[in-house]
Amino acid sequence: MSRFQVKKVAVLGAGVMGAQIAAHLVNVRVPVILFDLPAKEGPKSGIVLKAIDNLKKLKPAPLGVPEDAALIQAANYEEHLGLLGECDLVIEAIAERMDWKLDLYRKIAPHVAPHAILASNTSGLSITKLAEAVPESIRPRFCGIHFFNPPRYMTLVELIPTPTTNAQVLDDLEAFAVTALGKGVVRAKDTPNFIANRIGIAGMLATMKEVEKFGLSFDVVDDLTGKRLGRASSGTFRTADVVGLDTMAHVVKTLQDNLSEATDPFYPNFATPPVLAKLIELGRLGQKTKGGFYKKAGRDILRFDLESGDYVPAGQKADEVYGRMLKKPAGQRLKLLRESEGPQGQFLWAILRDGFHYAALHLGEIAESARDVDLAMRWGFGMKQGPFELWQEAGWSQVAQWIQEDIDAGKALAKAPLPKWVFEGPVAEAGGVHTPEGSWSAAEQRFVPERRMPVHARQLFPESVLGSGAKAAEESGTTISDEGDVRVWTLDRAGYEGVLIASIHSKMNAISPDVAEALAEAVALAEREYQGLVIWSPSDKFSVGADLQAMLPAFVVAGVGAIEGAEQALQDVMLRIRYANVPVVSAVRGMALGGGCELAVHSARRVAAMESYIGLVEVGVGLVPGAGGLTYIARRAAENAAASTGTDLLPFLTEGFTAAAMAKVGTSALESKKLGYLVEGDVIVPHKDELLHVAIGQVKAMSDAGWRPPLKKPFRVAGRSGAATIKGQLVNMRDGGFISQHDFHIASLIAHVVTGGDVDPGTLVTEEYLMRLEREAFCALVQHPKTQERIMGMLSTGKPVRN
Repeated sequence: MSRFQVKKVAVLGAGVMGAQIAAHLVNVRVPVILFDLPAKEGPKSGIVLKAIDNLKKLKPAPLGVPEDAALIQAANYEEHLGLLGECDLVIEAIAERMDWKLDLYRKIAPHVAPHAILASNTSGLSITKLAEAVPESIRPRFCGIHFFNPPRYMTLVELIPTPTTNAQVLDDLEAFAVTALGKGVVRAKDTPNFIANRIGIAGMLATMKEVEKFGLSFDVVDDLTGKRLGRASSGTFRTADVVGLDTMAHVVKTLQDNLSEATDPFYPNFATPPVLAKLIELGRLGQKTKGGFYKKAGRDILRFDLESGDYVPAGQKADEVYGRMLKKPAGQRLKLLRESEGPQGQFLWAILRDGFHYAALHLGEIAESARDVDLAMRWGFGMKQGPFELWQEAGWSQVAQWIQEDIDAGKALAKAPLPKWVFEGPVAEAGGVHTPEGSWSAAEQRFVPERRMPVHARQLFPESVLGSGAKAAEESGTTISDEGDVRVWTLDRAGYEGVLIASIHSKMNAISPDVAEALAEAVALAEREYQGLVIWSPSDKFSVGADLQAMLPAFVVAGVGAIEGAEQALQDVMLRIRYANVPVVSAVRGMALGGGCELAVHSARRVAAMESYIGLVEVGVGLVPGAGGLTYIARRAAENAAASTGTDLLPFLTEGFTAAAMAKVGTSALESKKLGYLVEGDVIVPHKDELLHVAIGQVKAMSDAGWRPPLKKPFRVAGRSGAATIKGQLVNMRDGGFISQHDFHIASLIAHVVTGGDVDPGTLVTEEYLMRLEREAFCALVQHPKTQERIMGMLSTGKPVRN
């Protein structure tokens, strides 16, 4: 792997994208300087300071924790250009104006370090034309780097070289973007709007055209084109609001200015839609201006109505018959939609057909292969499948025939026929564009293998496209056992031997008694034969906690005694993991809630993806954490207090108590660390697909260093006086109407456990003692009618009941 190191980054432009790129750099602990124009009044860097402050208010949050905004260094072009010399990477992210960008390059060029990479975050302007304003000495280190909004959450980064870009520069930048920033990189050709925006914005314009044709409302369209269609839950028009209607208009204008009917048969459809033009004229630019296609009025959501020029109530849903159609296998789904007589079904077939048609026509021009198009649409537009994947899954030749029939009948948005390669030669013979040998390159007229770099070796099970033949994690390695919804296995690859892996695969990775037993057996096996154990699942959830549905039948049949036995067994497993004679590492990604959080905190170490959401949420179902979570909070408070100069335990207990009592969940790995669910020594990994690689490496390092489990020892608790102080605050919250009586009852029980019960302050207790208090509180609540209401409400609706 290249040893190019990015020690500091400069971001030029403190607008919405520039500031959020800077925020993400801070999230992954890369020092960053954010530049903008000098302010006319107040501090010279006032524009940047205001942008940094605004980062704390944006939703979804661009920062892992709001206070990290202070880590962004503010600068302006008048006073601080000399700071550019300290930076290894300079990202330009100013407005999409070619003249402004060229002027800025001339200004900064003398100050850019001789080794530094200069990259433009343009969403569609010609990188080659931008390079003309860069001194000849910088051109080999100049390229495009296109982040997608919001940059913390969207996986895609497009890298766009110019004819003079040094190949090693591009490799270095890709390695940084993948491992340090956690991004999925696609290399795009320097064509208008590159890959994702070229396909995606053309698709949005085609959708708007078809909406007019079929007379559908924005809310119905978003219901049809969101999760039901395997796309981003925000659908079409809500996505446009999030992106920003002015940004969308800029990207559309790039298509209008740089294409023609001769270069793009869909060009007549690229006129700015009347509704988009009207909203921009009114200054309603989407989420950033609190109104676009939609706006919020109190608790109500309104949608814009072009005819009246005003907002009307939203919330209309699609006909359920199309929801059922969209659940069918791909081939049946497309056939049903094409043959449907209702406008909603016809609309869905039309937009899918338009997408297939457009992608096929432009594949050779915009991308190296169909793989890049499909991954770009998945990572940049939140699609479950790219257009070529869906087409191939549905039956390549049949769908191609349907598309061509619609083109011939004048139903399509463009008259251009599908390319010959769709019907003849290797693609037709293979039944699609993706094969185990590679993906179709229309430019080279052959299947090209996936481009691999050393950095990609860290991704043991990277995302793959349908038809590539890539082995899923569930089918890889050697299975030792697969019982109780836990697969225990090893990875048969050089460098990864000697480490056991336990993968939970129950629904939502919930922890049932069977799962707990299987984990205990995996620990015992690891102690006998392996260096250690990694708890990791290939899904996007670590574990949502205890399996309530598995516990309820036992409660109904045998009463609370059965629940107490199950809880004790689960607690015993947690202690078994904590005191295992080999290191147990939890590799956390996505939700680690309730019992999932308890499983993680009892592990020797946690390796967490940046987007990990960790917390004790049992209060939501009227319970207390019962698998050692409260014991963990009390123990950590005692350890932190012992490491400080103070003697009062309560200040160290407050945050943990509040997190459990309010069911707080860390909205990032960084916030989870702030809440105490990750600790010093735990590892935060920016790229989700590197998680298993890093976790196995941690087990090996800990084993090689002579791992020994912690010695069991008692610790101090705050006692009855600590509980009384906490309960006094709870009384005020209850009497002020902030919490219900049942919330007060649950929180009081949490306080009772974390302070050690009815004992004197400073009393030494053991984990087993506190776990007994946990069980008593848990079992008392299980029998409470209000808790039973909450449990049944959650199981039947998936939503918490407040009572």
